[in-house]
Amino acid sequence: MNNRDLTVIYYTANVLREPAFTNIQKILLEAIGDTPLISVSQKPIKFGQNICVGPIGQSYINIYKQMLIGAKAAKTKYIAIAEDDILYSKEHFTKYIPRDDEFAYDMARWALYTWKPDIYSIKYRIVNSMLICPRNLLIEALEERFAKYPDESKIPLKYWSEFSKYERWLGVTVRKQKQYTAEVPSIVLSHEDAIGFGYTGTAKRLGEVKAYDIPVWGKARELYNKIYGK
Repeated sequence: MNNRDLTVIYYTANVLREPAFTNIQKILLEAIGDTPLISVSQKPIKFGQNICVGPIGQSYINIYKQMLIGAKAAKTKYIAIAEDDILYSKEHFTKYIPRDDEFAYDMARWALYTWKPDIYSIKYRIVNSMLICPRNLLIEALEERFAKYPDESKIPLKYWSEFSKYERWLGVTVRKQKQYTAEVPSIVLSHEDAIGFGYTGTAKRLGEVKAYDIPVWGKARELYNKIYGK
């Protein structure tokens, strides 16, 4: 993909602790090079073009609100979603160009649980943090969702999930999905500041495939120490 056609939309609730918060941002900047970057944060940050929405709180609904704000501010045909606790590879942003009517999810990702920092694992499912799609398609999908549920208390949260996953249950337009695999994976950090930690805590199970050392990223423990300054 031509980087001039892509904008990275980074969103954060500003709850991730230092030094991980800054170290992860550095890795994202290395991965995207001169690709435009828009950050949508709940506290002001110096990271690309920053849009501060204020302390609206950490919630699944607010994730999509921040995503929409960033998409509307972008000027390129395509956008890539970036979360504040993902270590992205360069290849993630260049491997696949989605069609105009599809959401594309990179399936090349390993997870590293900070309470089990010696091992990587994989769960095969689509996640927003690995999404690249046409900008207009995301805006249309989100505006339709919010128009469908003007009263946020009526939103069925168990279906308020990744695009092209639960549209039928939300009662909105079903849109296409494409899964692809970048040559170099990205790393998802599961940690105690994550929004889902309150549901499973450290009881969250490792994925089916496990490894202590993977190409490019190296040993799990050494990567953990680098990010968290151990």
